[in-house]
Amino acid sequence: MEQLFPPVFLLRTLLPGHNQFAPGPPVALYDKRSDTNDQYKIPTPTSPDPAKPYVTLTFAQSLDAKIAGVGGKQLTLSGKDSMVMTHWMRTMHDAIMIGIGTALNDNPQLNTRHLPALSGSKYHLPRPIILDSSLRLPLDCKLIQNYKEGRGRRPWVIGQVSENSDWVTRKQALEAAGARVIEVKGRISIPVLLTTLRTLGIRSLMVEGGAQVIRSFFAEANSVNTIIVTVAPTFVGNDGVGYGDDLVSTALPNMEPTRTELFGRDAVMTLKVIR
Repeated sequence: MEQLFPPVFLLRTLLPGHNQFAPGPPVALYDKRSDTNDQYKIPTPTSPDPAKPYVTLTFAQSLDAKIAGVGGKQLTLSGKDSMVMTHWMRTMHDAIMIGIGTALNDNPQLNTRHLPALSGSKYHLPRPIILDSSLRLPLDCKLIQNYKEGRGRRPWVIGQVSENSDWVTRKQALEAAGARVIEVKGRISIPVLLTTLRTLGIRSLMVEGGAQVIRSFFAEANSVNTIIVTVAPTFVGNDGVGYGDDLVSTALPNMEPTRTELFGRDAVMTLKVIR
C-alpha cells in the first residue's frame, strides 16, 4: 500500500514543528475552500521575514551538475521515487515557480499527478507562477488547459509592464485564456518579486528552475531559505545545460548541509541557508 503522507525527510526539513507521527489525514490535504478563503490554509514552511515568502530552491541534476539537455530541452533525471518525493514537496508550498524557458521547453503541469490516488479528498496544488517578462506563455499550454478543465489552479504570469501594443495584446489574450498577468514595473528583480508575491498572499514558494532562474536565486543575497537537490547517478556531458557556470563563489549564500537520503537510485540532499 502506498504511503498517503509526505516522507518524514521532507516534514523534518520543511515543517519541523509538525508531528509527523500523529494519526489523521495527510498533512498537505486541503479542500476547495483553501483557494478562496485565506483563513483556511494548509501547513507550509514559514519565512522568518514576514515581508517575503519562504523559498525552497529545488532541482534535479546529473553527477556533472547538468539540469537540462541540449538547447535547454527537458532531460529526465529523477527516478520514480525521487519524483514522488518532489510531488509531495509541491503539496507543502503555496506556489511553484519556473521561468518561461522551462515553460516553453517542457510544457509542464506542475501538479501532483505522481502521488497515490485519494478517495474523497484532494492534494493541495501549488499556484503555478511563470516568470515571463515578454508574455510568451502559449495560450494552449498545459498549465492553462488544466485550469480551464478544473484540474489545476489559475497560473500567474509575472511580466515586465510595457505600453507596447504587442505586449498589451498578449496580456489580454493570456487573461482571456484564464491566466492572471501580474505586472512589474522595470526589471523583475528577485527582491521585488518576493515582496510582490507575499503581498498577494503567497507564504511559501517552491522554485524549480530552469538554469537562469536557479542562478538568479543563488546570486541574490537572502532570497533562499532551503535548497533541496536531487542527484541522479548519471553523466550528461557537454551537451547538457548547467546552472553554475556564472556563479561567483564569494557571492553564494552560506549553506549548511542538513540531510541526505536515498530515494530509489537518487540521492536527495538538503541545505539550510545561514543568515
